[in-house]
Amino acid sequence: MAPKHQLDRLAMGLMVLFCSIWGVQQVAIKLANAGISPVWQAGLRSLGAAVLVFAWAWWRGVGLFSRDGTLWPGVLAGLLFAGEFGLLYWALEFTTASRGVIFLYTAPFMVALGAVWLLPQEHMRRAQWVGMALAFIGVLVLFGENLLRPSGLAWLGDLMIFAAAILWAATTLTVKATVLGRTAPEKTLLYQLVVSAAVLPGVAVLLGEPGVFAPTPLVWASLAFQTVVVAGASYLGWFWLIRHYPATRLSSFSFLTPVLGVVAGGVLLGEPLTLAVFVALGLVGLGIWLANRPAAR
Repeated sequence: MAPKHQLDRLAMGLMVLFCSIWGVQQVAIKLANAGISPVWQAGLRSLGAAVLVFAWAWWRGVGLFSRDGTLWPGVLAGLLFAGEFGLLYWALEFTTASRGVIFLYTAPFMVALGAVWLLPQEHMRRAQWVGMALAFIGVLVLFGENLLRPSGLAWLGDLMIFAAAILWAATTLTVKATVLGRTAPEKTLLYQLVVSAAVLPGVAVLLGEPGVFAPTPLVWASLAFQTVVVAGASYLGWFWLIRHYPATRLSSFSFLTPVLGVVAGGVLLGEPLTLAVFVALGLVGLGIWLANRPAAR
């Protein structure tokens, strides 16, 4: 499949599906937190997903050990991936998820800025910047009031999540701008899963996390969902999309994730769904449409 300059129906449909899965992941993490500490969760998720993706690649005959110049970019992407999740989970010791999501979703802007130098073929038009800004305003409508609430060391957690956003963007750009963008998505994902599976348990120990402390069927089911559906299937699909479609346009869809996460919390956990949720969803949808509308000829 030749690289494309616009998102087609397949890419847009997959991105809506993946953002829905990543939104439900927020609920799964909350449920698993009742029995497994957060960074341990991320490490176990990466370990389990690495086994599954390796088995899938072996079954499909994907060459994982060929010398194709991906080793050092792959290790770099893995370290960025591990650092992102380590910072994200550690930051929640200081700030709330609803505050942190605002800083985390600055990442699409960083991808767009990095693309100016690293991906000149993905030039952003003014309408695309406006669309991304509108989608970000949608996130602010939903979560912005939490920024006005003073909360001790929340600024430290916010800063850590902002750093995690930088690492998220750097991971996307590393994959797109190096030889990883031309290799099999299974191999690209495995670099990140294997490195994070090796790094995150050590981070959890340094943070003094208890690990698995109250396992129940619901806790294990939540971890299994994160492992199989999120880190296995959806991330594999995400890296396939990055290989074939513009990273800047794909990143604009990520603004759907926090809004759909709130919707999932309302449906699955009975959390309140206010008017702000639907206003935010409308703004994000309009922003994504603007960011991906073809240029007038």
